[in-house]
Amino acid sequence: MRWQEGRRSDNVEDRRGLSGPGKAAAVGGGGILVLVLALLLGGDPAKILQQFLGGAAQAQGTGPQGNPPGPATARPREENQLAEFVKVVLADTEDTFRSLFQKMGKQYEEPKLVLFTATTSSACGQADAGTGPFYCPADRKVYIDLGFYKTLRDKLGAPGDFAQAYVIAHEVGHHVQNLLGRSAWVHAQRNRLSQADYNQLSVRLELQADFYAGVWAHYAQRSRNVLLEHGDLEEALNAAAMIGDDTLQKRSRGHVTPESFTHGTAEQRARWFKLGWTTGDLSQGDRFQAKKL
Repeated sequence: MRWQEGRRSDNVEDRRGLSGPGKAAAVGGGGILVLVLALLLGGDPAKILQQFLGGAAQAQGTGPQGNPPGPATARPREENQLAEFVKVVLADTEDTFRSLFQKMGKQYEEPKLVLFTATTSSACGQADAGTGPFYCPADRKVYIDLGFYKTLRDKLGAPGDFAQAYVIAHEVGHHVQNLLGRSAWVHAQRNRLSQADYNQLSVRLELQADFYAGVWAHYAQRSRNVLLEHGDLEEALNAAAMIGDDTLQKRSRGHVTPESFTHGTAEQRARWFKLGWTTGDLSQGDRFQAKKL
């Protein structure tokens, strides 16, 4: 994936080196991995933190506090390069969805993306590096600790820059759902359905975000910000498969419980991403009434 010459988004809030108030309690290495697996790509950070840390994860104030980060030159070169990469991918999603929304007669409101280190606060609660990337609909921001990409590569078996881009595009996909009202509709069903039925809606929401990520990839092939190369599609499909519920449950506990799935199987996630990649048509992803996923 060639991206170095691409436009950088101005919608990136760099909190690296800052600490949010009410820092979460420390978790052992195994606990962090469980958190990553449980919340990865679309989970609710407040609820996951409550479950694994044993306390309420409340938003504390409106912004981070602590010592300001050092200059960018003082950070590892690889981290600075990743930050630039994130800005380019975010910019390309902006261009893609702005155009698609215009075709629907709507205005696309660009999300903010927060880069943080270790811990930060959001309108959805306190989060730390172990929660993985997430989108908070309450403040319309995507949150990511760049250290997650090492986990993606080394722990989850999904290397490659296009796999990293897929992570961002998936979270932006949740933002698209928020703008179109789909997220609010799903969350409104929480108290009306059994947990198993609500999990099924959650799966559909996650698969649709995968689909929207694929739609972005469809247009990224034609953009001026990035140039896709041989093997990029395979990197994204592999990343989608590696974070399927069945794959993660087998890895963490040796067996799967389909009724507890909230994100979809490896096969479903890869297939929905590829459908978006193939069609480039937002309407093809609205399958909440479909019998087969």
